[in-house]
Amino acid sequence: MFNEKIQIGLKKQLNRELESSQLYLSMASWMECQHGSLEGISNFLYDHSDEERKHMLRLIRYINKRGGSSDIFMKSTFLEEVSYNSLKELFQKLFEHEKIISKEINSLVELSLQERDYFTYNFLQWYIEEQIEEEALTKMILDKIILVEKDKAGLYLFDRDIKNFHQKMKSSCKS
Repeated sequence: MFNEKIQIGLKKQLNRELESSQLYLSMASWMECQHGSLEGISNFLYDHSDEERKHMLRLIRYINKRGGSSDIFMKSTFLEEVSYNSLKELFQKLFEHEKIISKEINSLVELSLQERDYFTYNFLQWYIEEQIEEEALTKMILDKIILVEKDKAGLYLFDRDIKNFHQKMKSSCKS
């Protein structure tokens, strides 16, 4: 029988992944509206929204496979209109968000060990690796934004680099 505490923790996490997807989506839309010429960054954020949704689906399928029920708790309100004072602020908020998600994944791993659910412990290892990458990536982007913050030419080159980096990442995931 699938442990009830584990199920509750995983359901909360799948809803966090849904919220993460919505956050990336709202940030991508804001970028596109405010800085349409920076399509590399907005496309990166749109694609990351899809990636977060895939993280959610992975959790749903795991819960279902284990005989649980994967409820998705949709909030009945729309996301608040997002606005950022700068690209730096957007990525600072994103970095902080990823650190929160990492903390929650760590809590789930700890719970799986306490409950001696080694199947879930093993399943969560993928999320640990993913969060290491997510934090490192958002921190790297934030650091680069800080470097080019006031330099319009530097921002243009940064956007182009993100677009190229993102295309390489997408093609390496397909192979």
